[in-house]
Amino acid sequence: MKKVIRPTLPKEISIGVLILIFSLAFILSGQLFDSHANVDSPNIYLGMFLVSSAAIIMVIILWEEILFPIHVKPKDGEIVFRNHRNKLKAQALIYLIIPAIVVFLYLNYKVNLFYFISWAVVNLAAPVIGKLISGIHNYNDFLRLNANLIEYKNNEKEGTIQIKDIKNIELVKADGFLSKLELDLVHQGRQTIDLDEMELDEFYETIEQYITTQYDSLIKQNKA
Repeated sequence: MKKVIRPTLPKEISIGVLILIFSLAFILSGQLFDSHANVDSPNIYLGMFLVSSAAIIMVIILWEEILFPIHVKPKDGEIVFRNHRNKLKAQALIYLIIPAIVVFLYLNYKVNLFYFISWAVVNLAAPVIGKLISGIHNYNDFLRLNANLIEYKNNEKEGTIQIKDIKNIELVKADGFLSKLELDLVHQGRQTIDLDEMELDEFYETIEQYITTQYDSLIKQNKA
C-alpha cells in the first residue's frame, strides 16, 4: 500500500490559484503584442490566452503540490526512495507545450520584442532550472532501506552496505533537515551517503523515521 508523503493541494485551492494566475497573466499579456496591432481582433485574444496558458504550465511544473503527489510504497519491510520518474516524464512532456506556444506566437503575431523575449526567457528557463535539470541529473538515484541492508545510487557513487557490517549510523542535518548518512563500518572505515545530492528532499522526514525505528541500536548522536 502506498504511503503518501506529500499530497496534492485541495482541488479548490489549486483551481483557485490557477484561475488567479491565469487572470493576471491574461490582463498583462497585452503588453507582449505590438501596440499597433488590432487589440480587438479575436486572434489577439487567442494569443493572450496562449500567453496565460504558458504561465500556468510553468507554475504547474514549479509548484509540484498542484498536480504531483509524493508517495512511497513499503513492501515486505523495505522502502525504496527515488526521484519519481513518471512525475519527471510528465513534467517534461508538459514543458514541451511552452516552446511550442513561444514559436507559434512569434511566427503568427506582431510582438513587442522586449516584453516578448523577457516573457519567453522566464517561461522557458524557470522550469528547466527549477526542476527539470535536477530531476534529469538525479534520474537514476535511489535509496533502499530494509532490515538487512542499505543500498544507494547517487550519480557516480553507489553501494550496498550490509547492516551487520555497520557499527553506527550518524544522521547529519543541515538547517534542521536530514542531509547525509554517515556510516561507521566494521572493516571499511566511514562512508557517507549524500542524501542532499539525490533529489530526495520530500523524503527526509520519512527516511529519518524509518532509520531511527529500524536501526535504533545503531543510531549515534545526531549532528545539528
